[in-house]
Amino acid sequence: MSISSDPVYFELSWSILSTIGIGNFLFGLLVCTITSFSQISAIPLITSAAGATANGLCYYAFYTQGYPVKGKAVASAFADLFWLVQEAGLSFYSYVILSHVLRNRRWHVFASLFWTIMVIISALRITITITRVRSILDGGSLYQKVIDNLHIGYFVSIATVECINAYFLLTVFASAKSSSLKAAIKADPFRYLMRSAEVRLALLAVIGVMRAITYSFQTTAQSATNVASQLDRFAYTMECLFPVVMLIDMLASRLVFTDQACTSSSRSQTPRICPKQLTSNTNEGLYSVPPNDQIVEIHRSGNIIGRTSSQERILESGVSQRTASEIELEGINGR
Repeated sequence: MSISSDPVYFELSWSILSTIGIGNFLFGLLVCTITSFSQISAIPLITSAAGATANGLCYYAFYTQGYPVKGKAVASAFADLFWLVQEAGLSFYSYVILSHVLRNRRWHVFASLFWTIMVIISALRITITITRVRSILDGGSLYQKVIDNLHIGYFVSIATVECINAYFLLTVFASAKSSSLKAAIKADPFRYLMRSAEVRLALLAVIGVMRAITYSFQTTAQSATNVASQLDRFAYTMECLFPVVMLIDMLASRLVFTDQACTSSSRSQTPRICPKQLTSNTNEGLYSVPPNDQIVEIHRSGNIIGRTSSQERILESGVSQRTASEIELEGINGR
């Protein structure tokens, strides 16, 4: 079959999914100019770029007919690895936050659970990659049932690790909110962060469970040929859009913490200059814009740390965790 008989790339859903990834990557760069680049902001960038690349390679591996089989097998292998980066990488958004919040025994318990499941996820995806390459080289679908079963364990593991992330996030933020007198900020930002963690739990956990169920009915490799596979394609589309939730979370949390910092400084005995305020003619909808992109100064060993993401400024660093309710969040740019 000639190359000209191949389906047009932009007539397939893979092109749209790849375009979503490219768009998220560009939007992420724009957000980084507002919130500054950090470990947290790198996660939506990396996962979006990986998803865009994987979906493009999927078209080459499974929808083109005039290319060597070995080349298509290589493209399929790289697509699976990039999907691993995209799908497992989303959970690192919560991991980065928790790595600067949890201490001592709680941190060791969380890290052990997280990395154990991540090893399982990686092993399952690598096994899927090898099995799929063998299927392409053999020119049949003998291994499709095995691939489906491996995907069930893969997506259930992703849902499990996100539930673990959300559990530790919610317990830490709830503890900090209940002991706001010992914290550097009031309870409102913690209430926001709790809602944010709940949204991430709901979306990623539901997507993981949904894909585990729908992928078990997959009959053709990377093709939506029945209702279940179409639902799986829908769930994956939601997964591709998830970095948008992260970008909104970064911008919204910056606004919340900026307004909180301005309110706290205005009530202190030593007045500090608050960020400039942009208001409408009716003085409704107050949005803070920092004049020099530095909102909160965190002192550590006498030095001032420059601007960081607003989710990275929950408490002043340098205070050891003494009780379960006293937490700290150091600058994410350096642990």
